[in-house]
Amino acid sequence: MSDPALALKTFRNEHGFLIGIDSDGCVFDTMEIKHKECFIPNIINYWELQAVSKYAREAAEFVNLYSKWRGINRFPALLMTFDLLAERDEVGQRGVIMPQVDSLRKWVDAETRLGNPALESAVTETGDQVLILALEWSRAVNVSIEEIVRGVPPFPFVRESLRRINEQADALVVSATPNEALVREWQEHDIDRYVKVIAGQEMGNKKEHLSMAIKDRYAPGHVLMIGDAPGDYKAAKANNALFYPINPGYEAASWQRFHDEALDRFISGQYSGAYEAALIAEFNGYLPEKPPWKDIKD
Repeated sequence: MSDPALALKTFRNEHGFLIGIDSDGCVFDTMEIKHKECFIPNIINYWELQAVSKYAREAAEFVNLYSKWRGINRFPALLMTFDLLAERDEVGQRGVIMPQVDSLRKWVDAETRLGNPALESAVTETGDQVLILALEWSRAVNVSIEEIVRGVPPFPFVRESLRRINEQADALVVSATPNEALVREWQEHDIDRYVKVIAGQEMGNKKEHLSMAIKDRYAPGHVLMIGDAPGDYKAAKANNALFYPINPGYEAASWQRFHDEALDRFISGQYSGAYEAALIAEFNGYLPEKPPWKDIKD
């Protein structure tokens, strides 16, 4: 069986600098349409949450779009959505019992390549009905994305930034999105030419992507991760890499700042320290930890 992450492990260091770039919500303004039109309707349909659809939508949008968990893999996000729903009095008042998904939790805890291929293997091995349903849901999400998400261009200053990156650093896509969707979106807008590897969920998680790409190739301070979610920051810091945030709701301004000043600072060795810390502090102010309905209740 071929190694899906082989391209990450074997590419060549050509420029001495490496930049990892998240895709959904960072390069493309696809987070809203994917979650609101593809993920959430399928959550409600497959997991029988019609009676509490309003609250399911609020919970899923908070987890995936408007909280510090923004951008996490679909399967942990699904479990977190269930957990938030289970805490709401309104759900209990409607007599809705949340799905019992212990086997899915165990799989999420044990598996690092949280994608359909790994889930298919788990289904084959166990025949577990919850895992079967999770796989059916995940496949339906992918079908919806393929049918609905198109014609969404990169944010302003992304293309210009990629051109500048391409001249000075090696670049790769570091994402929790399935590879097929990533390749389709990057090719649709003719920007795949600017990256060495497009790494999605089948190649591992973001921390693993960076680890495989960096290993024995790049000096300290020569690796930067660009992302719009705390998970991108954590993946960077787990690999002793620098982090550049794309602020949710202010993506174009973030990319312009990267294009006009941050890239030059990174290449010249003037990025780490106070400059990076100020950007990260600003970024952290955009994503809360507590859902808004808890503030109302409190």
